[in-house]
Amino acid sequence: MFQEPDYRENLSLALSEVLHDIGVNERLVMRRRRHFMLEETMQNITIRFIDRNMTCYQLGSQSEGTTTRGLHSDSDVLFCYHEFNIIQDWSEWEHGKKNYLMIQDESTTPGYCFLQLLRPDIPLPVTVIPNEHYINDRSGRILLKNTLYIAVIQDAVVHGPSIARQGQDGFCDMDSVPALPCKSWPQSASDWLDRQGIGRWPTQDMRRYAVSTRCFVVATGSKVSEYPDLEWRISTSLAEKHLMFNLNITQIRCYVLLKMILKSFLNPQGEINISSFMCKTVLLHCIENTESSIWKENNLFICLTYCLLELHSCVQNDHCSHFIIRENNLMAGQFTAEKKHELSKNISDFLQNDRQMLLRIEIDDLGYRLQVKLNMVPHGAYYYQSSLAMHEFYMTEEYLNTAHNTSLTHVHILRHLHTKNIRTMKHCIGKLITINVNGNRLEKTAFKFMAPFLFTTYGSILASSRISENNQVSPQALVWLSAGLNSDISSSRLKLASVFYCTGDMERAELILRHIEQQYYSYPVVPICGCLNNPPSAVTEEYMRICGEQSEDCIKHITAFCVRFIPKEMNCTPHELQYEMFRSTQDDMIHRVQYADYWMDWAVVDSLPFLYFLQYKIFSHLQRYQDKQQSLSKLIRTIVTDINLKHRETALNILGQCMEQENRPHEALKCYMLSLQQRARNNVANFHICKLLSGVLSDQ
Repeated sequence: MFQEPDYRENLSLALSEVLHDIGVNERLVMRRRRHFMLEETMQNITIRFIDRNMTCYQLGSQSEGTTTRGLHSDSDVLFCYHEFNIIQDWSEWEHGKKNYLMIQDESTTPGYCFLQLLRPDIPLPVTVIPNEHYINDRSGRILLKNTLYIAVIQDAVVHGPSIARQGQDGFCDMDSVPALPCKSWPQSASDWLDRQGIGRWPTQDMRRYAVSTRCFVVATGSKVSEYPDLEWRISTSLAEKHLMFNLNITQIRCYVLLKMILKSFLNPQGEINISSFMCKTVLLHCIENTESSIWKENNLFICLTYCLLELHSCVQNDHCSHFIIRENNLMAGQFTAEKKHELSKNISDFLQNDRQMLLRIEIDDLGYRLQVKLNMVPHGAYYYQSSLAMHEFYMTEEYLNTAHNTSLTHVHILRHLHTKNIRTMKHCIGKLITINVNGNRLEKTAFKFMAPFLFTTYGSILASSRISENNQVSPQALVWLSAGLNSDISSSRLKLASVFYCTGDMERAELILRHIEQQYYSYPVVPICGCLNNPPSAVTEEYMRICGEQSEDCIKHITAFCVRFIPKEMNCTPHELQYEMFRSTQDDMIHRVQYADYWMDWAVVDSLPFLYFLQYKIFSHLQRYQDKQQSLSKLIRTIVTDINLKHRETALNILGQCMEQENRPHEALKCYMLSLQQRARNNVANFHICKLLSGVLSDQ
């Protein structure tokens, strides 16, 4: 270490400034937390809307705001299934629930338990094994295996209790953790409530809140267990999240630095020797056992050193106690002797060469930035993004994620609604409105994003029903369609224009389309789609500037959602697009992903191609030949040049039909062939090709 008396303070301040610049500051941490709380609220409103008896919780570094762009942290979502009731005492048994008695004895690893199956009608144990998910132990108890929810899902990788879906470029990976709710705070964590460290942290208020949060069991056993398939880990993740929300900015920065050191020097090439959760636990222990006054910006380096010394001790002793359930050793069975020696040496080397090692961290250009802050190199010697650019990046990421989540909720709700009758749909929308009226601020914000799409869909369904009777649109349908117009810059208005087009009101439809096109080119708009797991759209500097300067309300002016028609909206859908609802042959159905591709029974198209397609059709009806050809040219140019299109195969299919109507069969065939290159299966282009060739042969 360096001998200058003030070097630690100078280094601490420089580190704090660098971390502030890359987004670890109070403002962005709070924004990140709010964003994930809003995402959680949207998901839970959707769950309530579709009558699922579960709750989701956003957890981990992303939701805590304790990560950076370069750390590429996972997004963790815990799904709690309320039909289960995990009890510690017979008095907690509930009639009609799937009751399980939590068993912790000499055969279970500390922090883990067995689950004994109980009867749902009376508080007694079940004595007969019901199916393959259970086993009869030596004591005659029927125990639930932890393999209940561990299933191999297409495109998913199983990590312990979580089902991790690997993210595409631009998306973080997501761990979805199924969990069963405990009726009460676990007895093994009760000692923590009375424990008091030097720093008098957590406070009594934090502890009281922790007890009020829900605890879970998740489906994974200890690495040192004799019964790894039977053990369930006790999770106090909501209490831990509350503690993380009560850290100050220096403590958060210390945690971020620990994770950077972990990724750069202790877990090279993506190995997971020491987990970020272990680093978090070490940090919490250090905060508990130090005076709160040391956790200041000018002490950041000293705090980091203290945490590394504590981590080094944990590795040497093969022991890292869970912060709340102390008996649970997070490092039990984690390392071989060789790996332990290697990790211990690496941490020691870092501590002996701390500043030089910090300067070597490449994540978020931390080392380069630190050199500049310490005047080791002149400004401009290295290129890295300014703090303003980083702020704009985070805001853009947040707004795009909010838009994407809005689209996802619409997809999930449509999946639920498309089989319901109109009366049931109205009742469901009434539930959503009630949530808004009685809800908190986050629920009202979620309603603001979610509701317009549902209003538009409901109005379109009403319109489709009346069109089939008398080719008119009822006033009630127009009210609902109007209520949804501000969903985004284009998709709901395009639906309204499509309704007018399908009833022959070409002038009103054309007026709406003209307005959409003017608005579309007044802003740097990007398309958003929740149907596919595609990367997010590429954005311009102007788009990022708007995100950095404006509130989340700007999303409605700078995003264009795809336009979705379910079969109940058939009469509001141009016939060229109706084919998309019948894209799959029996063989194609085999190649669908059951829980992801249900949108393939709908007609879905990107906003901009649909805009130009409708213009082309309307100008054809109005006999405005020049305008018609201009719209066709714009449709072609959009398909060829817009890299952000999500449903390019559908755009090519409707372009091919336009070419057929132009009596250009060769160009039509080319469009359909290009469409098949985009999506070989579940593509109605196969039908269009057969139909086109049949027509050509008939003409010959």
